[in-house]
Amino acid sequence: MTSETELKIQKSQLSTLELIHHFREKCKICGHHRIMHDGLGKCEGVMNKPCNSGCDLFESE
Repeated sequence: MTSETELKIQKSQLSTLELIHHFREKCKICGHHRIMHDGLGKCEGVMNKPCNSGCDLFESE
């Protein structure tokens, strides 16, 4: 992690645990974790396998 990213996290007052919980949330459309989705919400799949659900928007379970 870069020092710039670390500083942004510290300024946000989010704990590492809160960030982990955020990215572990699953999408109710495709079932993949939030971290598998890009910045626009499109699912990029897991373990170098594309998502075949057509999920273009992350929606939390």
